[in-house]
Amino acid sequence: MLKLRVKRGDTVAVIAGKERGKRGKVLLVFPAKGRVIVEKLNMIKRHQRPTQKLRQGGIIEREGPIQISSVMGSAPSATGPPGSRSMSWRTAGSSGSAGAAGRWSTRGSG
Repeated sequence: MLKLRVKRGDTVAVIAGKERGKRGKVLLVFPAKGRVIVEKLNMIKRHQRPTQKLRQGGIIEREGPIQISSVMGSAPSATGPPGSRSMSWRTAGSSGSAGAAGRWSTRGSG
């Protein structure tokens, strides 16, 4: 079993493959397969036949899975190349302002 460093809702940067350099939000994580689905990245075309659920068939575009080793946690407000390599949980007391709990990058901007 892999140790997953990203969770659903995290902002990640793709560091390998055809989508390298792009950022997006994690929609789904598949720990057993070691893959994640990132919003608006690795778009695939699915040829869908009409069914009772989907009255009109056609070519549907949706996100495809990406290897977990090809993504890296990134600060949501980061600009430029990805630089943060790890995420940690910070509480309101450690960040200095009230109500700022959440996942933050431990290095880099953000």
